[in-house]
Amino acid sequence: MCTVTYIHLNNNNFILTSSRDVPFSREKADLPKQYIEQGISLYYPKDGKAGGTWIGFSDKKRMICLLNGGFKNHKQQEYYIKSRGLIVKELLKSDDITKACKTIDLEKVEPFTLVIVAWIKKIDLFEFVWDGNNKHFSILKQENHIWSSSTLYTDAIKNRRKSWFKKWELEHHPQNPKTENVKNDILKFHHTAGEGDSNVDVLMKRVKVGTVSITQVIKNNNDIKMNYEEIKS
Repeated sequence: MCTVTYIHLNNNNFILTSSRDVPFSREKADLPKQYIEQGISLYYPKDGKAGGTWIGFSDKKRMICLLNGGFKNHKQQEYYIKSRGLIVKELLKSDDITKACKTIDLEKVEPFTLVIVAWIKKIDLFEFVWDGNNKHFSILKQENHIWSSSTLYTDAIKNRRKSWFKKWELEHHPQNPKTENVKNDILKFHHTAGEGDSNVDVLMKRVKVGTVSITQVIKNNNDIKMNYEEIKS
């Protein structure tokens, strides 16, 4: 998994949308709800297999979204010590996200990419990649972005998807967008963008794997909320 878009809005607001692409045989996730863990409020959909999550936010004024794989596809090992979804929860609870990413022990953890948004005084957007050997922590520009998981999509397909996203930007993202309009437009992108090939379209469906849900995290001034939609296979 997944396909993720980040839309930068005015006044330190944003919309992050995640299409979760996993095997259809994977256990169904629990619907998003609030959890109190170690005295910290978390809000996330719980993975039905490992109990972690691929997307969530916390009262640390931070949200994290997971994509499987690093920069390139990797050969899967027989054993990993910890689910990547548990890493998401651990980092959502940390006091200092930059320090936590640098110090967290990822030995025998499968490669992943995290999109991290923090909003303590201003919006900060980070990308954290674990390639199986090294950590890569980057500060990203406050602009629109799209990511596609390296475990499911080649570089060529990623670039095609970037071109679909660029076209969407030109058609649907004006200089002073209204949050509600952008929310609906980017959700439509996650449902319809592509070329009519379900193997590579953003709403992906292959024989054994496909998009099973779409989740949006929307920050609108002091309000942060999550919308969750299950996709029937």
